[in-house]
Amino acid sequence: MDMITKDIIVNDTKYKVTLTDQVIGQADNLKSLYASMADADPDNFEQLSSQTSSVINEIATAVEPEVSDGHLDGVIQEVFKAVEEKKSEVDKQIKEKDSKISKKRKK
Repeated sequence: MDMITKDIIVNDTKYKVTLTDQVIGQADNLKSLYASMADADPDNFEQLSSQTSSVINEIATAVEPEVSDGHLDGVIQEVFKAVEEKKSEVDKQIKEKDSKISKKRKK
């Protein structure tokens, strides 16, 4: 996947996030951790919470300028949106290429 830099705005502050394969993977991982936390028993909750915090901090390192604690949740939500947009764009490009390949084969 190509690396892309996306502007995001949280509480009137403009940030830039670089969507690398690593950041996209971390965003997916974080979503999975959030889902796991909803069903976690108290013994696992502490570990999941620690992992979640770690992944959030890793994602935040891909954002400039440095994210303040008050903006962190909003920035993470915007990163999720940016990742989904990027994935949709890639899926669309793949479908277009598949369509072109299929048309060529039919000729």
